[in-house]
Amino acid sequence: MANIRFAILGTAKIARTVAPRINSAEGAELMGIASRNEESAQQFAQEFGIPRTYSGYAAALDDPNVDAVYVPLPPSLHQEWTEKAAAAGKHILCEKPLARNVDETDQMIAVCQEHGVVLLDGVMWYHTARAAAIKQIVDSGQLGDLRQLTSVFTFRWDTMPMENLRMHRSLGGGSLLDLGWYCVGAALWLLGEMPQQVYARANWCNDVDVRLNGFLWFGDENSAERKVATIESGFDAVRRRWVEVVGAKESLVCDDFTRPWKSERPRFWTHNGDGDSVEHVVAGKTQEECMVEAFCELIRSRQTNHPWLQLSRKTQFVCDALDRSARIGNVVEL
Repeated sequence: MANIRFAILGTAKIARTVAPRINSAEGAELMGIASRNEESAQQFAQEFGIPRTYSGYAAALDDPNVDAVYVPLPPSLHQEWTEKAAAAGKHILCEKPLARNVDETDQMIAVCQEHGVVLLDGVMWYHTARAAAIKQIVDSGQLGDLRQLTSVFTFRWDTMPMENLRMHRSLGGGSLLDLGWYCVGAALWLLGEMPQQVYARANWCNDVDVRLNGFLWFGDENSAERKVATIESGFDAVRRRWVEVVGAKESLVCDDFTRPWKSERPRFWTHNGDGDSVEHVVAGKTQEECMVEAFCELIRSRQTNHPWLQLSRKTQFVCDALDRSARIGNVVEL
């Protein structure tokens, strides 16, 4: 079967991580790089051995030899270029967060559905063998009835860089959309349901959350066995990226769920109540390759309304609710 032919819209830092993995992924081929700056496109193409450059993003969409585009642009540009790509008949791998809010997300999904193209957000870890193993254990009942999920994603800036897009709300900034997106998504995916209520508090700078702590409550609020998820995201603490799922019998801990500390040894642990633990090492392809290959499979199977897209929409919806809660200081009902 012919390769899915990609072009990248923009030379952002994350594109430098994904670009070489498109070519190494099975069934994919990186054939073009587009930039508003021709010199940037030429330099990027030379570094990664990309045969074509485009002066401007629209030029890549006009190329009939391009099947799909990777969009590593700021969140404020995701809707515009996703909709333009869909109208041009291109499938879209779009960086997370999918959009700035759920209204934009819904419009993006609607346009992609209208044109029959696949839209997938750029959360890589979901598509790895390790994630599948974690999900299998959680769903198997090994942990017992689920009680709690805790997820954290932080890194530290000594001084908040006001020129960075993460520091501007209009560009889709804030730690919740940049980092908390992973935590919320992990909670929804691993617990397999939507919360009924959320509550959040945040520290603010330039109208964006630079630290956010949130609660998500699942199920009947009168039940003694109601599940709870807590999330933490921030730009002011040591780098951490862990998730813990707690059941009545055992717990599961992954201390680097968004990206393995050691790529050659992706692992997680299960613990019982007596201090016994089991280390699970699940080797596989890089998470960038896994994501690209999953995207290509969705394209080949013509799955435009796939479960990952539904999860993206739910994640955006819950992030909106957490942001609203942090701003008004009250619990938000979903």
